Amino acid sequence: MTRRRVFSIGVLLVIALVTGCASLPESSSPQAIGSLTAGAASTTPPPPAAGREPDLLLRDFVTASASSANRHQAARQFLTSAASGSWDDGAKTVIADKIDLLTGPRTDTEAQFTLRSNTVGLLAPGGDYQAGAGTVDSNIRMVQVDGEWRIDELPPGVVVDRSQFFSAYQRKSLFFVDPLGAALVPDVRWVSGGADQMANQLVQLLIDGPKPTLAPAVSNELSRDVGIRGPITKADGRTTQVGIGAGGVKIDFGGLQAVDAKNRELLAAQVVWTLASADISGPYVLLADGQPIDTDKPDGWTTADVGALDPLASPETDVGLHALVDGRLVSVEESGTTPVPGYFGTVRNLRSAALSTDGTLVAGVADTGRPAPEPSSTLMIGGYDSGAFPVAEGQSITRPTWGVDDNAAWAVIDGTNVIRASRDPANGQVSVLPVDAGAVTALGSRITDLRLSRDGVRAAMIVDGLVYVATVVRQSNGTYSLVAPKAVANGLGSDALALDWSTGDAVVVVRIATDVPVVQVTTDGSRLDALPSRNLTAPVLSVDASTTTEFVADSRAVFQLNNNDPAGDRYWREVSGLAGVKATPVLPG
Repeated sequence: MTRRRVFSIGVLLVIALVTGCASLPESSSPQAIGSLTAGAASTTPPPPAAGREPDLLLRDFVTASASSANRHQAARQFLTSAASGSWDDGAKTVIADKIDLLTGPRTDTEAQFTLRSNTVGLLAPGGDYQAGAGTVDSNIRMVQVDGEWRIDELPPGVVVDRSQFFSAYQRKSLFFVDPLGAALVPDVRWVSGGADQMANQLVQLLIDGPKPTLAPAVSNELSRDVGIRGPITKADGRTTQVGIGAGGVKIDFGGLQAVDAKNRELLAAQVVWTLASADISGPYVLLADGQPIDTDKPDGWTTADVGALDPLASPETDVGLHALVDGRLVSVEESGTTPVPGYFGTVRNLRSAALSTDGTLVAGVADTGRPAPEPSSTLMIGGYDSGAFPVAEGQSITRPTWGVDDNAAWAVIDGTNVIRASRDPANGQVSVLPVDAGAVTALGSRITDLRLSRDGVRAAMIVDGLVYVATVVRQSNGTYSLVAPKAVANGLGSDALALDWSTGDAVVVVRIATDVPVVQVTTDGSRLDALPSRNLTAPVLSVDASTTTEFVADSRAVFQLNNNDPAGDRYWREVSGLAGVKATPVLPG
């Protein structure tokens, strides 16, 4: 299996790359007469053509702006010397799905234009993509220099057509460390430039640290005290074609004198998985002041050396698929189902259930059977093969979700009260504490689904039918908060019904709509792709996912989608152990 997940493979319908379209089936690239929607940017945009009319030259400038090399040197060719010296190209990068050119006053030596951009995203410093919407007007003044039109006045920042942006930039993941030091957390960035510069860019971004919204929830062994001594080279010291093909990578770090062996291993994991996920092959020779950071690995590290922190590892391989059938929890095999041995396999009143990542504990929402105004739902927690006890009640309780430490289940009571039920492994006692979710509840009236990422650092939620991702922060007093929620599915087109994490930076969403019922969205909002709909019968009611497989329950049965199937042969297959059975799939987490 290829360890690096490529989200576009197997997607039968690309819905939107970030769009404000009214519904999913519409084109993701709307065009208008007179718009500057050019094709993909070439590797080296050409210099200004002689005798070019000012409106056409401005169009060429927009195309050249997709190349960020050498502080947008390709685009600076279209500016006067004064404008090139004053232009702050790093202020912002506006990504637009339509750029209209509005003509203003013109004389023989001066012309004024307005670039009106329909914004779908912004690229913040450090390659942080931020989904957005709205219209941005950029006023441009052009003058003649030696008989040729050049741009003399323009606002700070860059405007890039979306198709050009996705041709010129690549989506890569940096990896930082979760609060327990037990998992790596992806931090998606968009980078451009040559392949031989990719290793240097990614390591420097690691040193710069996580994006601000993620920083309170992770640690970085490559702190600002760490630097790179000399150039990054191939493993044998060659300075050319670094990161391309075989030959590995050698990096000599400074500032690690006080870093102990455990933290050096975490640093190695950050570097190795960041480079490996970007298709930069090892071995990864990591030095501290010229000496190996681990004397047992003088010839370099491999992904196997940090396999315990594999960001694409999935616990369902050991725990296996389970399901809710007729209100009880069952394990699923090829030949059929077997009720689990404990409480959750004997009752018949479960509405939802969740397994801890190690499969030893279960949290379930049970129907109390009591009439209104008494609470109709109760959250039960217990062992996989033992009893259970109630920990919370409400008229509605979302499907539980487990934290990365296997001892805490989260749920939402009555649409607004987020709780964390934490089990003490020493005595089995469960304490229920509120989670500060004020930043989320301010977005709408009800949270109808909440799922923690496998690293426990992010939460994906549905609030009034919209999809958000927030950062999970553990406060100094031991309580938790959901902070910095952001919408990540701007082109969804209809309300979301259910969701789950596919990988650490992608969420699978079930829509109420019947035409494209299941989609996948990246956590930075840069991609929203349709998953195949063949074999599904609307409505699709639930989803549970892993890094390799998505499971959904539709109106007839439970189906699975294998992410490693070839694109032309990727469709939903009925789960054999649940053939002909109406059930809800349950994976760990």
